[in-house]
Amino acid sequence: MEKHGTGKDSVAHSMIKITPRAHALICLLVMLGLAACATQPKPSSIPPSPPAAIQPPPAPSPAPAAPPRQQPAVSPQALETGPFFTQIGLASFYGHAHLGKQTASGDRFDHRDFTAAHRTLAFGTLARVTNLANGRTVTVRVTDRGPKIESRIIDVSLAAARALGMQQKGVTRVRLEAFAQDQSSPQ
Repeated sequence: MEKHGTGKDSVAHSMIKITPRAHALICLLVMLGLAACATQPKPSSIPPSPPAAIQPPPAPSPAPAAPPRQQPAVSPQALETGPFFTQIGLASFYGHAHLGKQTASGDRFDHRDFTAAHRTLAFGTLARVTNLANGRTVTVRVTDRGPKIESRIIDVSLAAARALGMQQKGVTRVRLEAFAQDQSSPQ
């Protein structure tokens, strides 16, 4: 008499049979999923906005009387050629809680510096951030990766947030631009 539920036959009956075609489809879907996770567009591959769509930035409001640190130097010719990278979205800031911690670039974070975290811009990139609510603009250096909150495009330091007039609100809509002329030339 044969017992049910023992031996190799019970294992074979309990397994789902997959046809070769279904197996190939599953493998293809897994490979496509992994390939999609492995690629990320480079900032330089983003086409610049068409010249007709570029609006001159509003006149900046005066910055605070004495910012904690000096903003990175910016070339006056940058507006003539237009940005190589533009993004509009929400900005937030980070400050005292991160003081002295190492950033993704290896620098130590100091909330008094004009720095920022961005997901794709290269470390050291100088970017102009304009608060679209009040027209204030600051230049920050990308030293970290972030922001961690998906709906935001950039995290700026406390010094930059103060200069932008956003430290009270915490989050504000900004235009982020990077100009080739602002970047340091390789030495």
